[in-house]
Amino acid sequence: MLGRLGEALRKTRSAIAGGIAQILGARTTIDDALLEDLETILLTADVGVDATRRIIGSLESRVSRREVGDATTLLASLEKDMLEILEPVEEPLSIPEAGAPYVILVIGVNGAGKTTTIGKLAARLKSDGRSVMIAAGDTFRAAAIEQVQEWGERAGVPVVAQHPGADSASVIYDALEAARARGIEVLIADTAGRLHTRVGLMDELRKVRRVIGKLDESAPHEVLLVLDAGTGQNALSQATQFHDALGVTGLALTKLDGTAKGGIIFAIAQRLGLPIRLIGVGEGIDDLRDFDSKAFVAAIIGR
Repeated sequence: MLGRLGEALRKTRSAIAGGIAQILGARTTIDDALLEDLETILLTADVGVDATRRIIGSLESRVSRREVGDATTLLASLEKDMLEILEPVEEPLSIPEAGAPYVILVIGVNGAGKTTTIGKLAARLKSDGRSVMIAAGDTFRAAAIEQVQEWGERAGVPVVAQHPGADSASVIYDALEAARARGIEVLIADTAGRLHTRVGLMDELRKVRRVIGKLDESAPHEVLLVLDAGTGQNALSQATQFHDALGVTGLALTKLDGTAKGGIIFAIAQRLGLPIRLIGVGEGIDDLRDFDSKAFVAAIIGR
């Protein structure tokens, strides 16, 4: 698994580990100039200003205490500092074994990989023995309903859908009613990533949340925000806006295999502290993984 993750994160590893190898190869001592170069490498990989300052500040303290003096101790310290940022947000999705349908409201902008994440998550939950249903709540984007239905077929789970342009909240409400009637354990609800109307996206998503609550006051039980890691700092901006509006309870970072900006995961963890549930590291139906902070850090710094 670590090998596959390392391959998926090779672009980010090249940006971070490759850059570190270059600056270490050009110097024999760990000094302020080297740490400045390391700071540049982290910022270029979209680790973010706050997380980078935290990491570099910690390394500077260790250098001054002579705890870091060569490449080996520098990499070990860097690994430790990165883990201190990521370990607190490593929190896999946990679904109760029994009870009313567990509602996962999946949100995010168009193009982030929302539909793919829904399909892969549905397949994974079904393979774990769960009964799953999908609600095709993105009724605004062309072909969104068909894409969700295709994923439902691939995963072998039922999809509740209406016609394009139908009221999203109504679709998800009907799906929750159907899930309750059939004794379904998990309902995964797709939502719009943008609207073709004058209604604001966040207002529409708040409406969906209110309508679901009429059937189950505790629902949605998970508000899962899907972010495209390749968008870098824009992903952090999206996370902030969605969280402020809806109270995000978990994150899924997608497309990590296609970007050198995987460091954004540190920026999000440092700034927001939201649980990171899942990462997408490939196109395969089994390439949606629980986030593992130790494996992630090891993969990007080459240890």
